[in-house]
Amino acid sequence: MSATTAGLSNEAAMRRNVRLLFFCQALMNSAVVGQAAMGALIGYSLVEDKSLATLPMAIQMLATMAASIPAGLVFARLGRRPGFLLGAVGSLLGSLTFAFGVWQGSFPLYCLGAIPAGLGFGIAQHYRFAAAEVASPGYRPRAIALVMAGGVLAAALGPELVKNSKDLLAPTLFLGTYLILALAPLTCMTLLRIVELPPAAARGAAAATPIMEIVSRPAFLTAAVTGAVAYGVMNLLMTSTPLEMMLCGYGVTESSTVIQFHAICMFAPGFVTGRLIGRFGARPVILAGVVLNAACVGLALMGKDFSHFIVALMALGLGWNLMFTGATTLLAEAHSPAERVRAQMANDFIVFGTVACTAFGSGLLHASAGWWVLNLLVLPALVIALWRIARPVHTARSA
Repeated sequence: MSATTAGLSNEAAMRRNVRLLFFCQALMNSAVVGQAAMGALIGYSLVEDKSLATLPMAIQMLATMAASIPAGLVFARLGRRPGFLLGAVGSLLGSLTFAFGVWQGSFPLYCLGAIPAGLGFGIAQHYRFAAAEVASPGYRPRAIALVMAGGVLAAALGPELVKNSKDLLAPTLFLGTYLILALAPLTCMTLLRIVELPPAAARGAAAATPIMEIVSRPAFLTAAVTGAVAYGVMNLLMTSTPLEMMLCGYGVTESSTVIQFHAICMFAPGFVTGRLIGRFGARPVILAGVVLNAACVGLALMGKDFSHFIVALMALGLGWNLMFTGATTLLAEAHSPAERVRAQMANDFIVFGTVACTAFGSGLLHASAGWWVLNLLVLPALVIALWRIARPVHTARSA
């Protein structure tokens, strides 16, 4: 009886922790979704060379990539809670610096805000890993997907906040938006005080496995490449869509609505993606995501009505969710528990290095090559993802 009671208690505690991580993920993503809706437009208005409009997003993703290794070290030495608190502080500083840059009308200051914002976002990527660590093996795919689904709240709040607060402190557009977004990491800090997180990992066994041995495993490469393609393709098209819509005569309200529906489709499937992976496996789910991303390209090239933009970005969001959740599940199977910090560091370095390149490249490609070429360049990346998931399965235990 006591064992049963303890089991039920552990199950309840596990689900409570996953729910709290869900809300932490939502709060930390709200600033990122809001930034996606307005960042390129603000950059376009602040800089003379319009090909640099997406430079702030590129800097933010470079900072996210740069955060992957030190974040892993912080998590390894101090545990999850101090690391996540540090990320929340970075997000707070980023929002305040963005606000100051907008207030001053300074593109360099605005770009400066992308550094702490990117560091905070990079650390926040580990919420999905924390979900895998607090969950039982059978519940792990659902826990990962549910925490990633925290972005649903961010998708609902971020763009709505942009639309309704952009004129709050007129005549300086978006100043009020950034000040309100600064409240999200403050709230996250409060939740982090009550969530139960695993302690710092044992360090002896992890050090015994060279990092190059981990990243050379076929299972790791499949997870990292698939995740990089998923995030890179999504970011390339998402970042450039508000610019294309602006050139087509659409305003902030229309482009924010497109980003909002896109973000909802990125995260809402998380409530069922874990079940799909549990039933069919990660690779078929990733394949479905590749198909949806290809459909996005086709829809985007069919025309430039509002319906084309919104349906294409919805397909892009769904495809990202299936591919990235599947890739995260594959990553969890590509290393032993003692190797998790190193594997996660390496994975995020690869993924967000790719995202940084696409963030900067989207502005350059959009200005120099145009919307059609930008979309067509997605297709070779999807072929690479297909090639990886078609390879034989190898796990950390057999690698």
